[in-house]
Amino acid sequence: MITKFDSSYYGTADMENLGYTGTPINDRCYPQAQFAKALHKVVAYAKCMDERGYNTFWMAEHHFQPEGTELIPNLLMMAMHLCGITKNINIGCGFNIVPMWHPLRLAEDYAMADILTGGRIIFGVGRGYHTREVESFGAPLLDQNANREMFEEGVDVLFKAFEGKPFSHKGKYWTIPPEVPYRGYTLKEITLIPAPERLPVECWQPIQSGSERAFEFMAKYGINGVIGGGSAEGGAVEQAIREAAPHYEENMKMFGELRLVRALTDEQIAAMRDPRLVGTVKLPTIEDAVKAGGFLAGRPEDIVEHLKAVEKRYPGLDRVICATPLGTPLDVQLADLDRFAKEVIPAFRDTRTAAAAQ
Repeated sequence: MITKFDSSYYGTADMENLGYTGTPINDRCYPQAQFAKALHKVVAYAKCMDERGYNTFWMAEHHFQPEGTELIPNLLMMAMHLCGITKNINIGCGFNIVPMWHPLRLAEDYAMADILTGGRIIFGVGRGYHTREVESFGAPLLDQNANREMFEEGVDVLFKAFEGKPFSHKGKYWTIPPEVPYRGYTLKEITLIPAPERLPVECWQPIQSGSERAFEFMAKYGINGVIGGGSAEGGAVEQAIREAAPHYEENMKMFGELRLVRALTDEQIAAMRDPRLVGTVKLPTIEDAVKAGGFLAGRPEDIVEHLKAVEKRYPGLDRVICATPLGTPLDVQLADLDRFAKEVIPAFRDTRTAAAAQ
């Protein structure tokens, strides 16, 4: 049964002229003041969730985006701040991009966050998908095999370090510790100081269907999986679709060519980059996404019905993460959070209460 309702927001600049025929994604560029403002929007989003009883607020690590799309470069720093100005909500790292970190530094930072927030920060790991980000930090992404190797080795170091016990590691990318002289002896082992207080560390990772290697890797470390894109079926209200369509299209312009949307042709990607080519090829529409189950738009009772269907189909599912597409204004996002909390979540809480009473 669904017992946890979360939301995600990645911090965006105030966008205008949205959609396939709007400003091309590579032409978007905002002043630094807009980027700074986006961090305060993240704060407002988290406070709204906290006041309305959501479980976890998820953020994503991203860098170097003048397009103003994803503007939180350090999840643990932001999470520490958010825990200081909220009372109950958990803060999820969705995700710390392991190849861009030295794993010991990432382990240290998470351990401090775990201790100082009383366990309110949820760890997450990912491989990355922006070449501009990953390769700029000196890690591979164009070489997918190397990226996967580096990610898996880094996660191995993280979980060894989390134990808070002396350990050593010799791999392709890291030798920990280096065998160097230190105060009269040769260094052979190292210990994370301090280590996380809560073990095993709760960790999440994005997954795609059909990746046996990923599933085996996650099982090895007890990592939970996040599946993106939604899974509800059915129609939606016409007005909701009309209002959401430009934001859905902006989302596609941003993510369509970054390995996050499958089955796009070169012609479709070219048309998403250049409004002059829109109309020369069929592009994905919000109506397609609704039919495929990747997008919900409509009245609260429609959303409840769709989520109930998902709950019935996947009885082991206990968490859903709701988010709005790229470019949605903050006031609309906050209104959606408020209405969802008041008119959708109670339908599930009432069901659980009745079941417990019986």
